[in-house]
Amino acid sequence: MQQFGLIGRNISYSFSKSYFAEKFINQNIVDAVYDVFDLQHIQEVEKVFTQPHLRGFNVTIPYKQEIIPFLDELSAEAKEIGAVNTVLIKDGKRIGHNTDCVGFENSLTPLLQPHHKKALVLGYGGAAKAIIYSLKRLGFEYKIVSREKRESHFTYQDLNQEIIDSYHLIINCTPIGTFPNVDTAPLIPYQFLTSNHLLYDLIYNPEVTQFLKNGLEKDAKIKNGYEMLVLQAEKSWEIWNNL
Repeated sequence: MQQFGLIGRNISYSFSKSYFAEKFINQNIVDAVYDVFDLQHIQEVEKVFTQPHLRGFNVTIPYKQEIIPFLDELSAEAKEIGAVNTVLIKDGKRIGHNTDCVGFENSLTPLLQPHHKKALVLGYGGAAKAIIYSLKRLGFEYKIVSREKRESHFTYQDLNQEIIDSYHLIINCTPIGTFPNVDTAPLIPYQFLTSNHLLYDLIYNPEVTQFLKNGLEKDAKIKNGYEMLVLQAEKSWEIWNNL
C-alpha cells in the first residue's frame, strides 16, 4: 500500500484528501491512500516520516517554509522560491518541490491580455513566494503590497488611483475572505478598478470571495484558486510517481 498525504495546521477541511480519494476511485487505483496529518507544530513532521509506506505528501499553510530544514534536497524551483508544497520520499531521501508555480502559471496564462504587464501581489507569505517566482518567469513587473512598510513594497495605505490604473493584475495571496470569514476582503481601493483589471484570488472557498465580488462590480475579470489547486495537485502526483 502506497501512502500519500497532506501536512498543515487545522486542515480538517482539506480539498486534497477528497480530491485524491476521488482520483483513486476514478482511476481504479486500489493500492494508495491519502491521509491528512494535522500538525500543531512542524516538529511533529518527524512522526510522519516514520510511516513505512509513505511515498510523499503535500504541504500547506503554515508550513511551506518551516518544512525546509527537515528535508534533504530541494528542487531548483523550490530553492529559488524558498517554499515547498510537495515532498517526495525517494531512496530514503526527503526531496522538496514546489508545484504551486505550475498551477498558478497554467491557470493564469489563458486569461492574460496584452495590457496585463504589471501586477500587485497582496501578501508576502509562502504562497506569495511561488506567485512572485511565476510572475518573474512570465515577464511581469510586480509590486508586493504588505501591511507594514518595507523597502520596495507598497502598503495598503499607499494604494491610490494612479497605482491601480497602472497595475492591471491584482493577486490575493492572503487568507482574507476564506470561509467562514466570507464578508472580508483585502483593503484596496476597489472604486478605481475597471474592465481592464484581472483579479486573481488564491482562495477557492467560497467560490467567489468578497475580493472577487468587488471586482465584478467594476466589470473586472476574475479567477479563483480552484484550478490552480487542481493543477498543482496533478503535478504533485506526477512527481510522486515519476510520470
